[in-house]
Amino acid sequence: MTDPDKFLGSPEALEAVAAIAHERWAHWQRYVHGQCIRLDDGSLVIPAQLVNRWTRQISTAYADLTDGEKDSDREQAREYLTALTIAENEAANK
Repeated sequence: MTDPDKFLGSPEALEAVAAIAHERWAHWQRYVHGQCIRLDDGSLVIPAQLVNRWTRQISTAYADLTDGEKDSDREQAREYLTALTIAENEAANK
């Protein structure tokens, strides 16, 4: 196993986190686009109920989210932790 402090500052850790960040962003964008109404000019309109929900979530601290909302964030965090674990193991085996 590698030194965790050294690994977290490594290019391998950076690339692992950057890759998963892009994956998570792309997943979110596919979801958002799928919830929107597409206009003839290609514009997307977000339904009001989603704007209201997301606006509330944006202005809510993690500690104050519902358990379901926290679970969603935890699911995303697990993706990052898994990517870091894989990258650390690969770095250790070089």
